[in-house]
Amino acid sequence: MAMAYSVRTWRFQLFLSGLLMASAAPAAYAMADYQQLTELSAKWRTFEPPAVKACVPDYSEAAMTAKAKGLADFQQKLAAMDSSGWTIAQIGDARLVAAEMNGMDFDLRVLKPWARDPSFYAAVWGEDSDVPEHEGPSIFPIIDLQTYRYPLSKADQKTLTCQIGAIPAILEQAKLNLKDSNARDLWVYGTRAFREQSATLAALQDGTLDMRTLEGRVHGSLKGADKTLIKAVAKAKAATDTFQQWLDAEAPSKTGPSGVGKDNYDWYMKNVHLVPYTWAEQETLLKRELERSRASLALEEYRNRNLPQLDPVNNPDAYMAMAKTKMRALTDFLIKGGLVDEQTYYRDAMANQVGGYTPPEKRNFFTHGMALDPSGLFSHDYHWIELARRKHEPNASPIRANVPLYDMYDSRSEGMATAVEELLLHAGLYDDTPRSQEIVWIMLANRAARGLASLYVQSNDMTLKEAGEFHARWTPRKWSDPDSDLVGFEQLLYLRQPGYGTSYVTGKLELDRLISEYSFEMEKQGKPFSLPEFFTKMNASGVIPFPLIEADMITAPLHVETKAPAQ
Repeated sequence: MAMAYSVRTWRFQLFLSGLLMASAAPAAYAMADYQQLTELSAKWRTFEPPAVKACVPDYSEAAMTAKAKGLADFQQKLAAMDSSGWTIAQIGDARLVAAEMNGMDFDLRVLKPWARDPSFYAAVWGEDSDVPEHEGPSIFPIIDLQTYRYPLSKADQKTLTCQIGAIPAILEQAKLNLKDSNARDLWVYGTRAFREQSATLAALQDGTLDMRTLEGRVHGSLKGADKTLIKAVAKAKAATDTFQQWLDAEAPSKTGPSGVGKDNYDWYMKNVHLVPYTWAEQETLLKRELERSRASLALEEYRNRNLPQLDPVNNPDAYMAMAKTKMRALTDFLIKGGLVDEQTYYRDAMANQVGGYTPPEKRNFFTHGMALDPSGLFSHDYHWIELARRKHEPNASPIRANVPLYDMYDSRSEGMATAVEELLLHAGLYDDTPRSQEIVWIMLANRAARGLASLYVQSNDMTLKEAGEFHARWTPRKWSDPDSDLVGFEQLLYLRQPGYGTSYVTGKLELDRLISEYSFEMEKQGKPFSLPEFFTKMNASGVIPFPLIEADMITAPLHVETKAPAQ
């Protein structure tokens, strides 16, 4: 099994052709050269989005061909840089920029979401994502309704009139750009995004739009808006409904595969997301985690055999009282344990995600568990602490402080949030409620099962329907319904964004390995292992792929070196 890349590999290979090092270079020269990297990164970030005219982005074939030529120029400039004397963190910044450029390269050569994936053209969002970037390939610019203050100011009305008013033209362009797409599952499941967009626009029209954000709920409406915006919203909704109908009519004629295949998947993992495991290695790892989680659940149930079962809370008031109490207890556990600093914005970030009550007949996988004890899923909401940190304590590196491109955050963000679920179990969160530990193992089994299914979809060994059935079959207690909106949403996302479905588990395993190596390093230095100190150092590296964090934190990794992946 190929393992993560060592510090020596980072220093001398850097996964970049032509990016060499000479350790004796003067520090002043190195800093000046690093400044060139930050300047190149800023220019790259300006170049990366499509050209936009009258709020309509250009994703035509000619425009994407021009992007490929411009990308090659940026890659050449990056490869020609002299990184002599750079720190390991600065080298990590260069690797991040290189990975972003590889992401565009992969999109242009393989993924081509603008030419294959109808969902790509859904532009309207009504809530914050719990990760640094919206999940999956997304059109630019995204219309984030939750970021506005309501009633809308004149300036915001002008912006939204342009952006929402562009939706009919965007969807007409989409029909042209998608004309040669034959990716069956992307079409069959693609109408979901436009049903949601239509519902969001309708809620904005009738004033019932309720949106989740880091700071809490935001109520959106067109109250007080001028007629131009009101008409633009109506036309955008009509165009969205028409486009959905067009997708439904076209989908039956689509017969081709939708996954990227194993070879492309492997290249993408190593060169873009910096995940050091191939498709085959991820299959092995996720199978093992599925076995481990289901076995752990069985043993946990045996240990608890003489304890009463948890009963679901089926009263809205009782549930909300329990949920708020559980969230406060979890937040206290994190802060008093030294894993999170005592800051109002961290407490608020968690308190704002308590959510609401779900009646029994509407429960999905997650809400089944939350009705028993929401602590497991609330542990996953560690996401929101990370988002608050990015907002209030941005990384000193301008490159690391950027919003990650191409969902490069996935193993770090989703893996970290998944790891926190089990980490807090081992740290004693459930000492007084042992039955709640069963929910943690059920959630891990679900994440491993759905990740395995996503691998088989990417290798074109399963359809999305078959993936949903596999996903549900291996989830304990029949909490997962293969026909549910949740399972459909998850498996479609994992098809659209290679590696996302496995990132919860592969990222968790990367964190496990990092804790192991860091504790070993402390042992060699004759120092005790401190989990709070570990978290502090890891957080200082930023929300970046784990191999880069490892390079920052570990002087002599234990694992075997591998060669840099080919470009």
